[in-house]
Amino acid sequence: MSAQGSDSNAPLSGLTVVDLTRVLSGPYCTMLLADMGARVIKVEQPGRGDDTRAWGPPFQGSETAYFLSINRNKESLTVDLKRPEGRRILEGLLDRADVLVENFRPATMERLGFGYDTAHARWPGIIYCSISGFGQTGPRRDEPGYDAVVQAEGGLMSITGDPDGPPFRLGVAISDIVTGMFAAQGILLALLARGKTGLGQRVDIGMLDSTVALLTYQAAIHFATGIPPVRMGNRHPTIVPYETFDAADGDLVLAVGNNEQWRRFCDASGLGELAHDERFSTNAARVAHYDVLRSLLAPRLRRRTRAEWRAVFTVAGVPCGAVRDIAEVLADPQVRARSMIEAVEHAVLGSIQVLGVPVKLSATPGRVHSAPPTLGQHTEEILRTDLGMPEQDIAALRASGIV
Repeated sequence: MSAQGSDSNAPLSGLTVVDLTRVLSGPYCTMLLADMGARVIKVEQPGRGDDTRAWGPPFQGSETAYFLSINRNKESLTVDLKRPEGRRILEGLLDRADVLVENFRPATMERLGFGYDTAHARWPGIIYCSISGFGQTGPRRDEPGYDAVVQAEGGLMSITGDPDGPPFRLGVAISDIVTGMFAAQGILLALLARGKTGLGQRVDIGMLDSTVALLTYQAAIHFATGIPPVRMGNRHPTIVPYETFDAADGDLVLAVGNNEQWRRFCDASGLGELAHDERFSTNAARVAHYDVLRSLLAPRLRRRTRAEWRAVFTVAGVPCGAVRDIAEVLADPQVRARSMIEAVEHAVLGSIQVLGVPVKLSATPGRVHSAPPTLGQHTEEILRTDLGMPEQDIAALRASGIV
């Protein structure tokens, strides 16, 4: 199969991915692969498609903003996999594919006749990636995975929010997104291994595993102390000052990560005397005297605007930034200069904007080459061109609702 619109110089050019995923974790994974040149055929249910096609408002024309955000660079094929004719179409796709990605609950693919053991026996070279809430093994394997639940069960919510307030989930579905990232990484590793052995393998990615992997130093704090970390607002548990402060016109973030930056901060903010105060001379001392230090810094930082402080601290080499809304971020000249916003032609909507590719490769870059597909946009073309199906057979499949 040849990738429509992709760059033959892209690192995954020539790779075909059959994408049985929906919602976020799986589609995010396959979007990352498509960005780097893989041909991704998104298999969807006729008449309905990916659940996120209905997750609005907001809508952009007839399409939901949610679906448009994570399905660029893909082709859409509608097939009813519960019917024998539909399963034969999937078999034809897998005859030509390198990767299968699915995020059904465990055992669903077995019921369809495409479980890993069956697939590996028939297509030994295929990389078979299964994404689920809790992985393919363990006592909770059969439970569904939802981002908010996994953020809670994975500990993230317990450390997010004000110390005296309720726990919060992050403003994006971070458990879904990081699961998609790990899935893409796993697929690439399995492809490297196939290059050595000639054989595919299963990539088993659980949302809970992926979320637990994010705990990093918070988990290490518990390993070291035996005490579970708690919510600290925007304060960092081991670095001071490293949090938000009120400026004259909004919230400012300081990220003073070492003692040299601390000394520069003190000089730039007009608080040079604090650099020589033994209570604040080291990071450990600043952590120990956090409340006193914050009471000294907060009034000074309220005297200027975010832009004024940013100018001062940038010159001094002190990491800082304004807390910006999404509109401010998307208008940032740096974001635009890095091609993190792209315009692409949609089949129905015309020119739309999508986010760009964050991984910048100098010799074999990925790119945004096509808009998110409408439901079933490429069905007839794939059946005709890739599977060699006659027009009358395609018409019959469509009339019977199989595609």
